[in-house]
Amino acid sequence: MKAIVYREYGTPDVLHLAERPRPSPAPDEVLIRVHAAEATKADCELRSFHFPVLWFWLPLRIALGIRKPKRQILGGYFAGEIIEVGSAVQHLSPGERIFGSSQLRFGAYGEYLCLPGHYTLAQIPDKLSYVEAAAVPLGGLNALHFMRKAKIQPGERVLINGAGGSIGSYAVQLAKHFGAEVTAVDSVNKAALLAGLGADNFIDYRQADFRQNIAAYDVILDMVASSPYRSTLGALRPNGRYLMANPSLIKMVRSVWTSQFSAQQVRFAFAGETLEELQSLQQMLSEGQIRAVVDRLYPMAKAADAHRRVESEQRLGSVVIQIGGSDG
Repeated sequence: MKAIVYREYGTPDVLHLAERPRPSPAPDEVLIRVHAAEATKADCELRSFHFPVLWFWLPLRIALGIRKPKRQILGGYFAGEIIEVGSAVQHLSPGERIFGSSQLRFGAYGEYLCLPGHYTLAQIPDKLSYVEAAAVPLGGLNALHFMRKAKIQPGERVLINGAGGSIGSYAVQLAKHFGAEVTAVDSVNKAALLAGLGADNFIDYRQADFRQNIAAYDVILDMVASSPYRSTLGALRPNGRYLMANPSLIKMVRSVWTSQFSAQQVRFAFAGETLEELQSLQQMLSEGQIRAVVDRLYPMAKAADAHRRVESEQRLGSVVIQIGGSDG
C-alpha cells in the first residue's frame, strides 16, 4: 500500500510517499481502507517534535521515539470504508463507511489501517463525503467536549479564541446550537467563515484585545497556548467558566487555585473522544445542526504542502489529505 511516511523529525519536507505492507486485522480489529485524513496541528507537532506546551515533551519523546519516530505513518483522524472485520468484532461490518480516531496508533496517512473494533468509530452520515467526514472527528470531538464542560445556558455570552481552526469552527457551531451569543476571535481573513458558522460578533486579534472587555463573557474557550492567564480571567464574569485547550503546567496549577478560591471555574480536562460523543456529532451532522468545515484538500504527494498550510495558521477550518484515489 502507499503511505505518507517520515523517518526523521523535521520540516514538512521529511514527509514522502513510500510503499508499506498492507496490514491484516487481528480477531478484535477491523481493516479500514482510508479515503481521507485530516492534517492536524498535532501531526505537524509530532513531525517536527516542536510543541507550544512543553511539559509533556520528554514523556512523548520517550514513548514515540527519541532519535527518530517509532511510528512512521502519521494521521489520527480519518474517514474510510471497512474492508474486513476480525472474528471477535460483532458490531461493525465490511462495506460500512466510517469516520473516527486512530488514537496513538496513528497510521491514517496510509491507504489501509487496522484498528481495534472498540475504538471511536461511527458510520458516516449519508450526506457527507469521505473528505467532509475526515474533517469532523478532531475538531468536533474536542469542541463538543469543551462546550459540554462549559454547561452553556441559552443567552449566555461565549467567546472562542482561535475560532477559525479545526476545533474552533465546531465550537462556534455548537455554542450557537446550545443557545449562546458567540464572539469569535481570529485573524480578519476568517471573519466571513465564522459569521457563516453562526458567530454573532468577530474580533480581529491584531486590531483589538478581547481582554479589555472586563467581565464581558460567561464562557471563554481558549485554543491559544500563549494567552495571558490573569487578563483572560478578567474578561470573565464573576461566575464565568474558562476552558483551556492548550494549557501550560503553570496554568494548570493556577486553574486549581482559581476554581477553589473564586466563583470562576477553570477547566483543562482533555477530550476523551468517546463513541457517545462521535455518535452525537453524527446525529447533529445528519440533522443539519452543524456542518463539516474543509479548508483545502491535498493529494498524498502534496502532504508537505498540507502541513505548511496548517502551520501557516491561515486555514479556514480543516486541511484534509485525500488518501488513495478519488473521494466517495
